[in-house]
Amino acid sequence: MKLSIKGLALASGILWGVAILGMGLANLIWSPYGQQFLQLMASVYPGYHATRSIAEVIVGTLYGFVDGLIGGAVFAWLYNQFAKSSV
Repeated sequence: MKLSIKGLALASGILWGVAILGMGLANLIWSPYGQQFLQLMASVYPGYHATRSIAEVIVGTLYGFVDGLIGGAVFAWLYNQFAKSSV
């Protein structure tokens, strides 16, 4: 079975972007909630800071979407390469 690279990339990007969006919005509503997770993401994504602002939530969401997109595409491509060699 072959995976759709585009499909898995989009699904991964949307899922990870929504996860960071949700955590960022939860942190805006409930101040300490998810702060350590957001600080971890700030250490990974350059230009993203774990401050409580809507602009940072948007930046984090975009970073998460792009990161998930690339990760999903690489995963699907690798899976297809290994599945091809095992047949």
